[in-house]
Amino acid sequence: MKLYGFGGPSRATRVAWALEEAGAEWSYQASHPRSDEVKALNPHWKMPILVDGDLVLTESLACCNWVAQRFPEAGLAPALGTRERAEYDRWCSFVVTELEQPLWTHRRHNVVYPEALRGDVTASVDHELGRALKVLEAGLQDRTFLVGDRFTCADILCVHTLSWARGEGFEERLDPALVRYRDGHRSRPAFQRATAREAGA
Repeated sequence: MKLYGFGGPSRATRVAWALEEAGAEWSYQASHPRSDEVKALNPHWKMPILVDGDLVLTESLACCNWVAQRFPEAGLAPALGTRERAEYDRWCSFVVTELEQPLWTHRRHNVVYPEALRGDVTASVDHELGRALKVLEAGLQDRTFLVGDRFTCADILCVHTLSWARGEGFEERLDPALVRYRDGHRSRPAFQRATAREAGA
């Protein structure tokens, strides 16, 4: 497998982490979204991109789920048709549609967009992030994992997004239990290996 990312913290970190948790053999390619190589793989010019043989996948959630399917022995996703899988799908969807979106809105209006497209989104971002964090706090309730009694890709997505919240300056919005949950999983050896490979790319 080959993973394309920016060569630093990004949504590709989620996929790198999943690959390390699964014990997969993989390589990392640091690229720019406007590079010819990336444009050939994804006409939307976005990363991460995961290449597995003739399969080219984009979207970090899809990439993580593919890793979980390819390496079922790693237990990164519950079995299809189970109650735990329904909860897993729910939390994965929640992270990428509710928890992540205020952070992405904040970043677009402060870094990504040209000046002419930027606006003051402080109030709406604060409101939406606060709502999402309350849902997450209620769902975790000081539990170690989002789903069942083991670490899954739902935790990878959630921990990465809570790390993103810190990077965007919202650390003070995180409940102490969420900080413990995030930092506890960031100490996992697979996370350390994944981020080291990104940094060294």
